[in-house]
Amino acid sequence: MDHFEKIAARLESRDLDAMLLTNEANRFYASGFRTAGTDGMALVTRDGCCYYMTDSRYTEAAERHVRGAVIQEVGAGRGYAALLKEAVQRHRIRRLGFEDAYMTVREHGALARALPCELVPAADLLSELRAVKDPEELEIMVSAQRIAERALAEILNEIRPGVTEKEIAARLQYLMLHHGAEDMSFDPIVVSGPNGSLPHGVPSEKAIQSGEFVTMDFGCVYHGYCSDMTRTVAVGSVTDEMRRVYDTVLEAQRAGIDAARGGVSGHDVDKAARDVIDGAGYGPYFGHSFGHGVGVEIHEGPNATPSNALPLPAGAVISAEPGIYLPGKLGVRIEDVLYLTEDGCRNITLAPKDLVIL
Repeated sequence: MDHFEKIAARLESRDLDAMLLTNEANRFYASGFRTAGTDGMALVTRDGCCYYMTDSRYTEAAERHVRGAVIQEVGAGRGYAALLKEAVQRHRIRRLGFEDAYMTVREHGALARALPCELVPAADLLSELRAVKDPEELEIMVSAQRIAERALAEILNEIRPGVTEKEIAARLQYLMLHHGAEDMSFDPIVVSGPNGSLPHGVPSEKAIQSGEFVTMDFGCVYHGYCSDMTRTVAVGSVTDEMRRVYDTVLEAQRAGIDAARGGVSGHDVDKAARDVIDGAGYGPYFGHSFGHGVGVEIHEGPNATPSNALPLPAGAVISAEPGIYLPGKLGVRIEDVLYLTEDGCRNITLAPKDLVIL
């Protein structure tokens, strides 16, 4: 799967003759082929001729995986700038879009000196395209969610007093890889008891105890796309306060999901969930936003945040993850992933959300 044609189709409206892709995630989105870090560049021209440039470590793999682009190999005395200059001259490129959100000042300066064209900031072009998933992307993301859910179903059999947060985190990673994941979307978060008040706490040697919540935030990469989910479960028993916090978070998530659809602002989706938490008296303990975009990267646009007054586009995939965190006591977060449509949303996460007491 590649998106060269989709990128090329947007260039004329931006008054660009070509788009240069250096960021790892954008190169993958364009080509369907991933190399690490800065080990590659892609060039998409308005006339539809595309190039994928990399070094000898990746040339053969690129030739196997990249379709719709000419593969070029850099080498001694013939680096990226030289290949780009040849392409700029060949296609008479005057205005070349570049990823201003990612390119360093040094990299920009070197290209500006080497290339006989104007470099035009255009990172938002890729952000807009990546925000709206096509059917093939959505199908892959659903598969990634199913892998994470299988891992969840199995890990619930292993959570008990005496097992450490680190052990649960390690097992989640193993289970996702075992069920077909290529990598983790991020390092799993597994926190229990008082550690649960840390929204992005790091798994520790702390042993899980009876009467505690265990929050697990995790996801995997499948065919280059991320899944993301969080479930909070209880061990042994819960207090009235624990149940009240859990029920409030679940109610808030459902309110946000009910509000989520294409055309509604990120602010309004966030507010629907936040109002529930505020109304229950826990407003000061919900510090992050309702959700973020998910796709090639675990955090990408668009976002359901208090500061985002822009409408969320239909076709976007966003997380739905309100939480309440009582310092030094406990924390609860529940997270699903939503596909936005014109008249609502499709929740692509199927794992149950009612409170589980193991």
